[in-house]
Amino acid sequence: MTLEQLRIFVAVAEREHVTRAARDLHLTQSATSAAVAALEARHATRLFNRVGRRIELTEAGRLFLDEARAVLARAASAEAVLADLAGLKRGTLNLAASQTVANYWLPPFMHRFQTRYPGIAMRLTIGNTEQVAASVREGLADLGFVEGEIDDPALSITPAATDEMVLVVGAGHPWATRNSLTPANLPHTRWVLREPGSGTRAMLEEVLESFGIDPAALDVALELSSNEAVRTAVIAGAGAAVMSRFVTAAAVAAGRLVQMPLSLPKRRFLAIRHKERHLTHAQREFLAMVETSGNI
Repeated sequence: MTLEQLRIFVAVAEREHVTRAARDLHLTQSATSAAVAALEARHATRLFNRVGRRIELTEAGRLFLDEARAVLARAASAEAVLADLAGLKRGTLNLAASQTVANYWLPPFMHRFQTRYPGIAMRLTIGNTEQVAASVREGLADLGFVEGEIDDPALSITPAATDEMVLVVGAGHPWATRNSLTPANLPHTRWVLREPGSGTRAMLEEVLESFGIDPAALDVALELSSNEAVRTAVIAGAGAAVMSRFVTAAAVAAGRLVQMPLSLPKRRFLAIRHKERHLTHAQREFLAMVETSGNI
């Protein structure tokens, strides 16, 4: 049984005439008759009585007509859903992002997308870079945005924006009044670090190694799992930290943090998705918005 056979059956039943139904459906009379005959033969049930030159529904035909109409209505509803999805009128977009991205960079893009496509429900989960990559790999998130580098053959990874890293200390730190700082000074203070697996932690370790400093040589006062906790600890005088300018800018402007004069490399914000999963219209549009806008 096919939707086309149901469509033909309903048209014949409503008109009680094969020729008129065929004309309205833009089919030949023989094709229309064959479709009805195929339904009757397959299920060994007569759907129409042929009375002279006219036809009329049997009892089975009347019962089947209600069901056929319901099936066609559900099919039309399904087509409408697909059309809405294609037109970005409805749907869901599940995002995952690492902390710096999720808290400081991504929300304006989400707001912009929601304003443009209010029928698309958006959800965001936050974790570190490794957790976000795992969410995308396992299908828990459609798209991921991270600040740490990822090496995973299952994931498609594209640059989305750049981020400036800065070294900061609290206003009462001994370095706060210094006009210069060299890599050789870095092991000679206490540090507040993000947890292993975070992009910020990985970036700091790469910077230290590029300076010829073993990350294990740092005097670590605290290891914390959020940017906000790190920032608060540094303001309180717990030690120095390397963080995104997105995280530190307001506190630096308020005089609660001091940005040290040490040049650090920029890092990339990356968009990730699973290579083998279908890219929906909503996902494609969101990626295009991010890639076009870049840094806000």
